Amino acid sequence: MNFPIVIHKERGSDYGVTVPDLPGCFSAGSTLDEALAMAREAIELHLEGLIDEGQPIPAPTKIDVHQRDPDYADGTWAIVGIDQSKLRIRAKRINITMPQRTLDAVDRYAERHGDSRSGLLVRAAMEYIGREANTAKGTTGRVQKKARSHKRRK
Repeated sequence: MNFPIVIHKERGSDYGVTVPDLPGCFSAGSTLDEALAMAREAIELHLEGLIDEGQPIPAPTKIDVHQRDPDYADGTWAIVGIDQSKLRIRAKRINITMPQRTLDAVDRYAERHGDSRSGLLVRAAMEYIGREANTAKGTTGRVQKKARSHKRRK
């Protein structure tokens, strides 16, 4: 999962990092390399907190969408890759049933991409859940905008 980040640097300050898709997720570093490393750690900790609270992990938004936000106008954009299967959360062994051909396809895909079966299934599930959460969030926003415009017409 790749999260866009925006990096700000003002004269006499450290590099500040904001993660637009994760409200409240910030970090900083005295060098650009340190800022990127700290951003990865901040994102991982933020995601672990969401998981612990039973909240869905939001799917990352494309940088072009965030670039339209004036709060990020003067920032420099970067991408931080996060492997959800490696987050420091307690793992639990489960037993699932699926058709053999599906399992074979999962194993082939995981092997081609240097992943494990478990890692692939975790990532796929979290992306699916995040997509659903973003869809619900987008629908709510459209409904609220429609309601506001309806009120103005009255």
